Amino acid sequence: MDDNGNQVIIDEGGSGTIKISEDVVKIIAGLAATEVEGVSGMSGGLAGGIAEKLGHKNMSKGVKAEVGEKEATIDIHVIVEYGCRIQEVAYQIQTKVRNAVESMTGLKVLSVNVNVQGVSFGPDNKEEDGKIK
Repeated sequence: MDDNGNQVIIDEGGSGTIKISEDVVKIIAGLAATEVEGVSGMSGGLAGGIAEKLGHKNMSKGVKAEVGEKEATIDIHVIVEYGCRIQEVAYQIQTKVRNAVESMTGLKVLSVNVNVQGVSFGPDNKEEDGKIK
């Protein structure tokens, strides 16, 4: 009757248990990553693109998380704005995601792997016909 397939039990105390879904960890990580200056968006692949076209906003788009009983490993796939230093953006993503997940869930984040999937030139860098200036 107790399904722990996609949940992590954080604490088993005298007053009960606390269960956090793996999806919650992915949402926290995704939101923290999008708050970093220089991140244009998340790269979620084909399934994420189809869901967005159908009007479903996926807050965990571009995030994969492996969550154990007390630790987590997170992979983030991002698109970086043109002109930003990728190393600095990636380091800020790692720091912000680690801090957000650890403070909100109590899990120890072992690693945050940042995968840059593309560079966004933004709407200001294109002419009317869609070519880059």
